[in-house]
Amino acid sequence: MSFFKKYKDVVLISISTFLYFVFAYFLERTEFSKLLFLWFSLFGCFYLLIKSKTITFSTLVGLTVLFRLVFLFSTPNLSQDFYRFIWDGRMILEGLNPYLSLPETFIQQGLKPVSEISALYNGMGQLNGSHYTNYPPLNQLCFLIAALFASKSIFGSIIVLRFIIILADIGILYFGKKILERLNLPIKNIFWYVLNPFIIIEMTGNLHFEPVMLFFLIWSFYKLHQQKWLFSAILIACSVSVKLIPLLFLPLFFQWFVKKEENWFIGFKKLIIFYTVIIATTILFFLPFYSSELIANYSNSVGLWFRNFEFNASFYYIFREIGYLFRGYNEIAIIGKVTPILTILFLLSLSFFRKNNTLKKLITAILFCLCFYYFTATTIHPWYVATPLILSVFTKYKFPVVWSLVIILSYQAYANTPWQEDLWFVLIEYLVLFSFLIYEILPKPNLKKF
Repeated sequence: MSFFKKYKDVVLISISTFLYFVFAYFLERTEFSKLLFLWFSLFGCFYLLIKSKTITFSTLVGLTVLFRLVFLFSTPNLSQDFYRFIWDGRMILEGLNPYLSLPETFIQQGLKPVSEISALYNGMGQLNGSHYTNYPPLNQLCFLIAALFASKSIFGSIIVLRFIIILADIGILYFGKKILERLNLPIKNIFWYVLNPFIIIEMTGNLHFEPVMLFFLIWSFYKLHQQKWLFSAILIACSVSVKLIPLLFLPLFFQWFVKKEENWFIGFKKLIIFYTVIIATTILFFLPFYSSELIANYSNSVGLWFRNFEFNASFYYIFREIGYLFRGYNEIAIIGKVTPILTILFLLSLSFFRKNNTLKKLITAILFCLCFYYFTATTIHPWYVATPLILSVFTKYKFPVVWSLVIILSYQAYANTPWQEDLWFVLIEYLVLFSFLIYEILPKPNLKKF
């Protein structure tokens, strides 16, 4: 026991490194039991490392990099989206607009505009290959960089994409620490994100580009706190140009500008300029890809998530069962239109009736707005949780950390061939999450010692 206490951190680091190695190179997505064992073991080590009083901040920074480098030469084993990333990047490299064509069209016509076309199409799957790309311009730039360095090697492209994501997470660590210092919060809080096994596996391991979006978003928060709001607006536009989700947050900046100024007219003027810079910069990023078909193809691809797809939803599944009960069929087309309206109403209520005039209050409002949207959405892929997780770092709430733990239950669907959800696992996931969320929200009585 004394040996373990003395070398506890070394033991935990060694076990974690070994488990990450097994996860990266010796795990198939269909091996659900093995997946759960590795996942929960890694989370156990992660929690003990975060809570350790003997481990230094610099050591945790080193582990942040070390654990990611374990995945450097692995092929993603929980997601196949990276094949589409590589496809889009190589299309741009060949001078073709990825927003205007379907991968399946080239396959059907026997055309080969890029290298390894069959491997890329088979890897992304028929569903992905039959839809227009929905990745914004700066995300496409990341794909192009991979194509520039490895236009004929899928493995080489994976390594380039992984380096980009690792660098983004290091940037989040850097600016996240600075924000925590400015908010007088423990700087160690940033490791709830950067050292979280969910982030390491889903982002670095499986090549989801949320870290690039979040890097620009966290940087923008830092600049906003410095009162450099024009630069902050440009950074938010960069974030939107990687993933569209930050567009949802824009109304919440109302009170930051209008209520902070003694003269509401000056504040409102700044707000309009802030929005204009964001929208204009975003449009500027899209201009190189503009054509008469771009808007139709892109909006149709994004709209599919509201009208057609169902995965790991919470309240939506309840609404769906009610629809079956009263109408006898799936009401996704209607529910998919109603839930965004509910989100907008909730968003507006937070924007106008809640004081979001400090950075901590603003980030808290963004956190709950985003989670409301996710709780009513038809599709929640695991990597979506990265955004509420990083937002929670700057608040008093930790329910997204719990969500990052139990989200792994959604992968049970891939243990079946073809994939099929067992709603009992979905129920357990959200039961744990909502129980912890309610616990955090409810007021705590002042317990006096007798």
